[in-house]
Amino acid sequence: MANRNDRRRSSPQSARAASRLPALAVAAALAIAAGGGPALAADPAAPPPAGDEAAPPASDWRFQATLYGWATAVNGDLGIRNLPTVPVDASLSDVLQNLDGAVMGSFAASNGNWLFLADLVLARLSHKETVGRFGRSRLSAELTEVVASGAVGYVLPLHVPNLEVAVTGGVRYVNLSVDARLRPTILPSRKASGTQSWVDPTIGFAAHWAIDEKWFVNAIADIGGFGVGSELSSSGYLGVGYMWTPSISSAIGYRYLYEDYQNRSNGNNFRYNTTMHGPTVSLAFHF
Repeated sequence: MANRNDRRRSSPQSARAASRLPALAVAAALAIAAGGGPALAADPAAPPPAGDEAAPPASDWRFQATLYGWATAVNGDLGIRNLPTVPVDASLSDVLQNLDGAVMGSFAASNGNWLFLADLVLARLSHKETVGRFGRSRLSAELTEVVASGAVGYVLPLHVPNLEVAVTGGVRYVNLSVDARLRPTILPSRKASGTQSWVDPTIGFAAHWAIDEKWFVNAIADIGGFGVGSELSSSGYLGVGYMWTPSISSAIGYRYLYEDYQNRSNGNNFRYNTTMHGPTVSLAFHF
C-alpha cells in the first residue's frame, strides 16, 4: 500500500522457460514499484484569519499522490502444468534486465479517523534466450503484470502523543499474463500462453509516528488470502520519512510481499509461492 507521507500446446522447452519468466517478471514489475505504509497524520488545519467575519469551515479531507520505487529481489518456487516446481532465486540485477517498462502510483485520502488507500502497478517484461542443444532454438517471451490494491482504515483512539495506529481491511488483485514463442531452426514455431489472476482479502494495521515536525516513521503490515484467492498472502513495510515542505515529503524503507497461490482446476496446475523484498524510496505530494 502506498505511503501517505511521503493455450495451445507448447514444447517442454518453451513451457519450462515460460515457467521461469513469471517469477522474474513479478519481481521486475515491482522492482520500480511501491513504497511504504500509509501515513496516518492529517495535515493540521490552518487557524482562522483575524477579523470580525468568521472564516468558512475548512474541509476535513486530506489527499496524497505518491510516486515510488521498490528495488526488489525474489525468492520462492514456481510451477506450471505438469512440469516440476522450479526454484526461483533472482537478484535485483536479474529482474531489471528483463524489465521493458512500468507505471506505478498510489492515491490516499483521509477524513477524520477514516483512511482510504489505493495503489496500482502495471509492468511489461520481455525475455529472449537460446535453448536446446547447440543453440538451435530461439525462445522469446513477454509478460504483463497488474497488481492493484485498496483498503479502508480506522484510527484507533489510543491517545498516545504523536502516534497513530489504524486497523485496515481491503483487497489485493494480482494478474499475470505470459506469451512465449519457440523458433527452432528447422521446425515450425510453437507458442504457449496463459493468464492467472486472483483476489486476496486482507486485514492489517498501519502506524505513523511523528518524531518531530519534519521526521516521521511509518509501518504497515497485512495478511490475507485465507484460501479465497491465494492460500496465504502477506505484506509489510517499515520506513523513515522527511517533510521537505507542507506539500512534499519523501521516505526510504524496506518492504516485502509474499504470495502462496495454487490453481489446480481444469488441468491448469499453476503454483506460485514467492517472496519479493527490498528497499523502497518514495516521493509524496500532499494537498
